Formats: sequence, C-alpha cells, structure tokens
Amino acid sequence: MKDVVIDIKNVSMHFKKGTEKVNSLKQFVIKKIKKEIKYNTFTALDNVNLQINKGDVVGFVGLNGAGKSTLLKVVSGVQKPTKGSIEVKGKVSPLLELGAGFDHELTGRENIYLNGLILGYDKKFINENIDKIIEFAEICEFIDTPIKNYSSGMRARLGFSIATVKEPEILIVDEVLSVGDGKFRAKSEKRMLELIDSDATVLFVSHSLGQIRRLCTKVVWLEKGKVKMVGETKEICDLYEQYLKS
Repeated sequence: MKDVVIDIKNVSMHFKKGTEKVNSLKQFVIKKIKKEIKYNTFTALDNVNLQINKGDVVGFVGLNGAGKSTLLKVVSGVQKPTKGSIEVKGKVSPLLELGAGFDHELTGRENIYLNGLILGYDKKFINENIDKIIEFAEICEFIDTPIKNYSSGMRARLGFSIATVKEPEILIVDEVLSVGDGKFRAKSEKRMLELIDSDATVLFVSHSLGQIRRLCTKVVWLEKGKVKMVGETKEICDLYEQYLKS
C-alpha cells in the first residue's frame, strides 16, 4: 500500500465579493468608513476531502469556477483555506503561474538564479544546470536580455524549464502545458512524463481531456467546489465527456 502524501480534510474556501462597483480608491475608503461596502460570499471550495498517494498522477476536471485552481493553490500553500486542514509530506514544486517570481528588469540569466533560489535550488545546482535550463527553454540568443522584452510565451517556457530541471517530490501543474507552440507543448509533455516515471506525485489541471487521459492515473471531478467523483482516468473522463455533451 502506497503512503498518503497529501491528506485534505474538510477544506472549504470562501471569498468576499463586492456587490457594487466602486470607481476609485477615494470612493472605496469613504464607503468603507461609512460601512456602506456590502459583500456576497462566494464558496470556491466546499468541504473537500481527498487523499493522494505517493506516485499518483491526479488530473482535476470540472467547468470554469469549479474550484480546481483554488484547490491546487491551497495544497501548494499559496492560499490558506477558510476551514479544514491539509497535511503534505514532501516538498511541493508548484507550476501555477509560470514566471510569476521573475524580476522584469533583470535578464533571463539573472532570473534563472533568482527563480531557482526561490524554488529552493542552491547556487551550485543552478551553476551545473543553467545551460540545460537555457537550452530547454529555447531562448539562447535572448538569455542576457531583460525579461521585460520577452514575450509571454518565452517567459512561460523559461519558468517551466527552471521549475522542472530538478525532479520534484510533489509537482502541482495548472494549465502550464498549453504554453508555447505545438513543438514546445510536445516537449513539455514529454518532460512531464519523465517526471511521472521518476515516481513524483503530480496534481494536474488541464482543459485538455486528451492530456488528462495520456498523463493521469486517476481523476478528480470537481463541481461547484465539491468533489463530485473520484476514480480511474478512463471512467471519469468518459463520464465527464458525456456530461459536457449533454
């Protein structure tokens, strides 16, 4: 029996949404002082219970707003749940917003060191792997150019390359395999398969059911913040596909 590496217990996440449009900071402050700001509560996650075992590759499906990205952010520690608890055994490498930690005034090369250190790599490891990172990202001729001059695709490719150069224990992937052109998407998917073969635990959100079918060993179907169904990849993907067509 495999070890449980992620244990999600009774997790809920509520957000406050303003009910009226405020056109300026000044107007907001005045209304706040007068206690005229009204909010509705939006439930992004509703009492989610889920266990993920070591080496599982778990795909998450569901319509926009179902809670997929919120759940991954909560597991990765980017957001704290309103209620419930999450126990994670192992180091989490989140691929949520590629390049979010980049300094746009620094060059690509400088950002490799900055982003690598944020991800917990030491300088020796970065020195030994920097050429591999640059080559995989396909930005050799721009590596000493400030990031602010990169396209969004170039930044995403560099972010993916930095984050996957080291085999992670737990990898959290949110829609990042859609970056770049078809050739790079195929290359990034191949890299994902290598990480999966290394016995990494992977949590994976994608709007591509084809990718989910190819990469995942089991699938979680979320609907309106609740776990609707958990099961084998083919079974859940077939049911979800029928649901989309109905």
